[in-house]
Amino acid sequence: MVVPAQIRNLVLMAHGGAGKTSLAESLAFAAGAIDRQGRVEDGNTVADFDPDEQKRGMSVKLAIVSFEHKHTQINLIDTPGYADFVGEVIAGASAADVALITVDATSGVQVGTETAWRIAEQRAMPRLLAVSRMDRENSSWASAVSAIRATLGPQCTPLQLPIGEAQNLTGVIDVLRGEAYMGDTDKGTAVPDEHAEALAAAREALIERIAEADDDLTLKYLEGEPLTDAEINSGLKTAIAAGTLVPILASAATSNIGTQSLLRLIHEHVPSPADITPAMGERDGTPVELASDPSASPAALIFKTNADEFVGRLTYFRVFAGTIKADAPLWNAQQGESERPSNLARVLGKDRHSVAELTAGEIGSVTKLGLSGTFETLCDKAVPVQLAVPALPAPVFSAAIEPKSKADVDKLGPSLQRLTEEDLTLRIERDADTGQTILSGLGESHVELAADKLRGKFKVDVVVKDRRIPYRETITSQAEAEYLHKKQTGGHGQYARVALRVEPLGRGEGFAFDNKIVGGAVPRNYIPAVEKGVTEALTTGVVARYPLTDLKVTLYDGKHHDVDSSDMAFKLAGSQALKEASQKARPILLEPILGIRIAVPDTATGDVMSDLNSRRARVLGMEPASEGHTTIVAEGPMAEFRRYATELRSITGGRGTFSSTFERYDPVPDHVSKKVVDAAEEESANLH
Repeated sequence: MVVPAQIRNLVLMAHGGAGKTSLAESLAFAAGAIDRQGRVEDGNTVADFDPDEQKRGMSVKLAIVSFEHKHTQINLIDTPGYADFVGEVIAGASAADVALITVDATSGVQVGTETAWRIAEQRAMPRLLAVSRMDRENSSWASAVSAIRATLGPQCTPLQLPIGEAQNLTGVIDVLRGEAYMGDTDKGTAVPDEHAEALAAAREALIERIAEADDDLTLKYLEGEPLTDAEINSGLKTAIAAGTLVPILASAATSNIGTQSLLRLIHEHVPSPADITPAMGERDGTPVELASDPSASPAALIFKTNADEFVGRLTYFRVFAGTIKADAPLWNAQQGESERPSNLARVLGKDRHSVAELTAGEIGSVTKLGLSGTFETLCDKAVPVQLAVPALPAPVFSAAIEPKSKADVDKLGPSLQRLTEEDLTLRIERDADTGQTILSGLGESHVELAADKLRGKFKVDVVVKDRRIPYRETITSQAEAEYLHKKQTGGHGQYARVALRVEPLGRGEGFAFDNKIVGGAVPRNYIPAVEKGVTEALTTGVVARYPLTDLKVTLYDGKHHDVDSSDMAFKLAGSQALKEASQKARPILLEPILGIRIAVPDTATGDVMSDLNSRRARVLGMEPASEGHTTIVAEGPMAEFRRYATELRSITGGRGTFSSTFERYDPVPDHVSKKVVDAAEEESANLH
């Protein structure tokens, strides 16, 4: 049995392309978990095994890389770096204890770095920073460290120094040990003389930061007494766990420089599940702590569900308390149902290594759970508990998904359901106004990838289109019309005359029907047929065939025939009378208006405001947000914001975010209305 003190759970996070997957590969190779080191560019790394990742050359979902090193079970959760897949990062962080954030030595702190830092900070996670790609052209240790400390804080302190950089990188210096580690070796040597001064300064700064984490060490340090090696090592682990020290490391993963030193740090100083604050859960409405105790009642959080074409449903989970044994029954606290997990395994990329049990602190997988989904808790039925669930961002980009063939129609629904089980940041809805199936996600790339999964993994051929804007129509004045429906076809004919009055209602009041017939001009039994004809005609307006709304229809006169009148005749007459009356009542188009909240860096506020003006938006106000950020509150037409997620990222360098809610319908300006009408006529012509 692996005990919690022997486990290290780290989530790898960063900006896209900053070397997370390469670092995971290097660590697994250095530990002997894999016998050949792959490359992201070649599509053969242990973490990027998904065909979509290999095709794109980047991570699009989290992967687990578990291995043993010096009797320590190390579980790395490699996550995507692009904003569209931040849900995977949040899921990975929910199962980890420590965040390992890579910073590209050629680019420094980027928006993805800040996002990773913010996620770790929200969860109060200890952090490590690895300045990656130190062997690349234009890499700069000094610039990267300066940017890290300026942006993320002075607690970020070098624990290593590079020996050279770019093509001249040959090794790293361990600041505490005062030793150099050349190439990919784990054997320390003397530090070159030219680095002695930098080493002394870095060691002094590091020891000062370590001393600050412990009152006794602080007092001893201030009194000028040297700290012993044991005190320094113990203090380093305490400071990392407390977050008062974030070590900065030097790394060149593809050359394996710095990898052995990072493994040693993980083994010796990174907090284990036994060292961190217990996870929080809830039992009968009362908060409870779940310490990493293998003998306690079991409690595990599912943090990822995959649809695997070979093993079926694959579930990743983290055991927070107790021990989970193969084939032993567990209770799904959210579903109120029993599960019997079999095929327990530790995970190394796409490979699964079967185990009989997984204990507190461990991360593993299980296949073919019957009903349990992501962020649900598996526990003991006698001691039920629900673990805390992280908040996920709401979708910001939507597109319509249409099947290409009749066979695809039948498969689309179940496949979409499986897709959203895998990724909780995707959302599926049926737009009642347009009849389209809408797939929403965190950006265009997110939705495009989901469509690719439908085609590749689920064999459903789909077309992705812009979602139609659910325009509506209304009238702006009162008008009357009458319609005579008369037809003789041998035998009984058809006869109905209907006279209607239409008048506008207030915005959002919908539709009202009033019967003002007197003297039996239209027999009472035909009134419902007239109303039905009117109601059905509301679905197709007279401007651009969009639904009519916000109007009152009054039936005030008509005529019937004792033999030839029927429900159908009065229904048709009511429908046509409404159309004629609506055409006389100065009809207009209405468009949906969104309420929008946009969080942007202060430096981008002017550009965002200017862009909003070009979108027919109206700025309602500005609110101070976090330091250096402002929230712009605005309203704007949905039609102008279909691709705003992509465009806002471009304007703000990826640092702007927004949310929107439907507010109301407003009239479409004349110059815009003509374009909408022309587009509707063209679409109608194409259909016929």
